[in-house]
Amino acid sequence: MSIPTEPIGSIPRPYALIDAVRKFRSGGLDQRDLDAVYADALSDTIRRFEETGSPVITDGEQTKPSFATYPLEGLTNIAPDGVVISFEDGHSRQLPKLVAGPFRYRLRAETYLKSALSLARTPVKQAVISASALSLIYPAEGIEGYSRTAFLDDLVREAEMDIRGCLANGACNVQIDFTEARLSVKLDPSKNLLQSFINLNNRVLERFTEDQRQQIGVHTCPGGDQDSTHSADVDYAELLPSLFKLRVGNFYVQLASEKSPERALRAIKQSLRPGQRVFVGVIDVVNPEVESPELVRDRVLQAAEYIPVGQLGTTDDCGFSPFGDDTSTARDTAFAKIRARVIGTQLAAVALKRE
Repeated sequence: MSIPTEPIGSIPRPYALIDAVRKFRSGGLDQRDLDAVYADALSDTIRRFEETGSPVITDGEQTKPSFATYPLEGLTNIAPDGVVISFEDGHSRQLPKLVAGPFRYRLRAETYLKSALSLARTPVKQAVISASALSLIYPAEGIEGYSRTAFLDDLVREAEMDIRGCLANGACNVQIDFTEARLSVKLDPSKNLLQSFINLNNRVLERFTEDQRQQIGVHTCPGGDQDSTHSADVDYAELLPSLFKLRVGNFYVQLASEKSPERALRAIKQSLRPGQRVFVGVIDVVNPEVESPELVRDRVLQAAEYIPVGQLGTTDDCGFSPFGDDTSTARDTAFAKIRARVIGTQLAAVALKRE
């Protein structure tokens, strides 16, 4: 018996990379020099990822500005004063705002994937941003000559092409980052906003075949940035039944940092459908303490009490540094935690085989 285990996405960037990006943006470094630093960071990340023994890796999002805004880099029809996302420690992140149509991705995730595959000997998954997250860049006041309906039609097409490009170029699977799901319940307890997000993402997913959707997954968490979250105070049970209505084969669910994991597991058990696999979070990326393999094993065994082993996998709660300037977690810590996840998952598989 084996239990699949996968990372979520981001790995803390080396300080040299963060400094190089800062210098580039201030005009103190040219593109060629920045690209050389990017290449070094990517190569080191792939090597260290593979050394953890993880059967699936990512590029660590080393060359992404953030998990959310990569398609927008370099667009000329956006402004910086979009929706603000507030975190519990008081800091915030701000999305760009679309100021004119039509909407098109300027950069697709397959670009990152190709670079990773050129270096990796291990299967590579690719994270993409959800259509629902990018829907937030359309301004509430609208755009003259470009309706919200037209924008959403363009967005759905672009999101489909982003996923399709990754599958076509060799991703072992594609993970849609849907971290705004739990936040939407906080912003709108009626869950109408959540339902609109589910519907929009399903518009993208219904463009794929059933077999293709088995290679597509959705990640949910309460946000994770600078060791803080934006929606951990929201009752997970209010989200999970709706989440499992998404037409994907895989669900990556934050759980290790959850205050009531049993409550969340009961909600998963009630919502899980045949053909769906749940990768439960067994690594708390906000906590700097490295989990022991035995703790990971025990978290997996707890999840196996609610989820059939044939539908169970393990993951990290979130990416370690979803925004490019986040230095709250050390690279060594992130890779040590990943190694603990791999070993702990193997220990759990052995224990379950004996039962």
